[in-house]
Amino acid sequence: MHRIPKPTALQVSTSPMGRRGRRGSAYVLAAIAVVVLSTLGVGMLSAAWQTRLNAIRFKNETVSMLAAEAGYEQAIYWMGQQQDMLSALKNQTPGTSCSLAFVDGACDYAIELHSFANARPVYKVVSKGRSGRFSRTVDVLVLQAISGWDMGICAVPSSSSSTQAVYFADSEIIDVPVQINNRHDSPDYRDIYITGSPEFRQAVGMGEGHYSDGGSDKYSSVIELFDGGIYFDQPDSKITDQDAIAAKIARFEDSTKSNFNFKPVATAKSEVQSPSAAVQLEFFVEGGAGKVRITKDCTVRGFQQPYDSRTWDFKLRPGGVATPYERYDIYAYHLVVGQAVENGVRLTQDITDSYVTQKIGACESAPGGQIFVDGNVIIGGDGTEHNGDQVVNGKMTVVATGNIWIADSIVVDGAHDADGRPSADNPNILGLIAQGVIKVVDPGMTDPDVGSVGFIPEEPSGFDYVPIGRADPGSWVSVRQQVKVGSRWVWQWVQEYQEAEEYERHLPDPMVVEAALTVGGGGWGAENVRRGYYGGRKEDGGSQDYLVVRGTIVEAMRGVVGLIGSDGFYKQYYLDARLLEGILPGDIWLRGKYIPAPAGWDDYRSSI
Repeated sequence: MHRIPKPTALQVSTSPMGRRGRRGSAYVLAAIAVVVLSTLGVGMLSAAWQTRLNAIRFKNETVSMLAAEAGYEQAIYWMGQQQDMLSALKNQTPGTSCSLAFVDGACDYAIELHSFANARPVYKVVSKGRSGRFSRTVDVLVLQAISGWDMGICAVPSSSSSTQAVYFADSEIIDVPVQINNRHDSPDYRDIYITGSPEFRQAVGMGEGHYSDGGSDKYSSVIELFDGGIYFDQPDSKITDQDAIAAKIARFEDSTKSNFNFKPVATAKSEVQSPSAAVQLEFFVEGGAGKVRITKDCTVRGFQQPYDSRTWDFKLRPGGVATPYERYDIYAYHLVVGQAVENGVRLTQDITDSYVTQKIGACESAPGGQIFVDGNVIIGGDGTEHNGDQVVNGKMTVVATGNIWIADSIVVDGAHDADGRPSADNPNILGLIAQGVIKVVDPGMTDPDVGSVGFIPEEPSGFDYVPIGRADPGSWVSVRQQVKVGSRWVWQWVQEYQEAEEYERHLPDPMVVEAALTVGGGGWGAENVRRGYYGGRKEDGGSQDYLVVRGTIVEAMRGVVGLIGSDGFYKQYYLDARLLEGILPGDIWLRGKYIPAPAGWDDYRSSI
């Protein structure tokens, strides 16, 4: 008898019912797989779509931000090209607002005057970038940059068409920010001249690049001298742009009160050689109030040195190209109409009487004094008139279309720090702006040994000679006279004290100038610094004195201060940091660079 084996788990039924069950299970599994794969596909497509949307959104946001920043950069560039930004806004010059288009986006920007920080304008740039459905806005408050010492070129004219390098010398300490324009000459040579190891304690900005045309580092041998850092390819100061200076001065003239707006006449024109018209200003304090004594219609006796090789009394020639520099008549002395007070030529005013504000739209600056002179200015007088230095109490800016001659030390009233600079809370300030030059005069031009150059044998009828600076001390001289000895008269030499003549003058030592100096027609320095001609420049009893500046200097070119071991001064320059805070009235800054104000940057995004 045979036993039939039982089917195992591996055995499959071949009956019709078994085959139909297997096909049904496969369909279910396939359907499930299709559902799962479809779900995965939809999820993957959704994720890919979302990724694509995120990428597009990120791209649009990035492009909109870049477009907004590009609009801001374009606005800042445009501002740097303007001769006078306040006038551009007041006149709605094309460019104060603009639209720009890019490949994947666009932007709109607008520039407006936001406010004044004291007398320093604060501008607002709003740039809105767009790309797709997104936009990004950059909203920035900007200020015009201010340096401590700006130069058009770091050289002095040596003839009508050539210049001579002026070096920052060994052991000098330059404790002011410096900006030097690009000279646009060979890029293989530095635009700053250095000998030895001067010490630059604050930042130095150069208009030129760091490297030569061949790619070599032309600053490698001096780079360690710049303790405060050095920055290249910086926008130039507009001190060399005579049209920009004229635009600033025109706005200043328009905003100055009529009784402080002068057009002097040389009333002694036939009585002196090389006459020029000027206004004399003397600053002093009386009863705690700042005063200025104004003498109108002065006649300056000018003198021009005949030999180019012996002096550096040059200024820019207006419109000059082939011969950009010209010699000018330096100050010798000046005359004024007799009985000046009675004739209304000399008057005394409170400095606060000259106060005005700069106003553009709804924005108004802090008040400050303004004096405008369509001609030359002399600052200083006889020391007995004000018991020493010129003292400025108040906020004052003086602008001259000609030269400003400094004939005395000028200090601001109020507290000074231990280093001699006006303290941070001192409210008094002086600004001097000239389309010509600002120079310290040579008080020796009227001395007898100068001969016919400046010596005044006697005053012309109807005019008074006006002394400046300090009177020279008298001297003991040997005089031969008869004396009676017993019953006889004999000749003997005796010592007799003789007072100095009124015209024998000198300047104080040190010669101090506390002011912001802006020289549109040349360089800041001292007149008549020369080699040997007429015995050289006269200071306070010796060949070398000190010229101290506590303020800022902006000059179209370097001016000569002194020749070491010969004539002139040793320089000591210190930054008055208050000037960076907008304390000076009139808005006469000329840098072509605009920078964000502290905490002045804001940007934000939104969907369209």
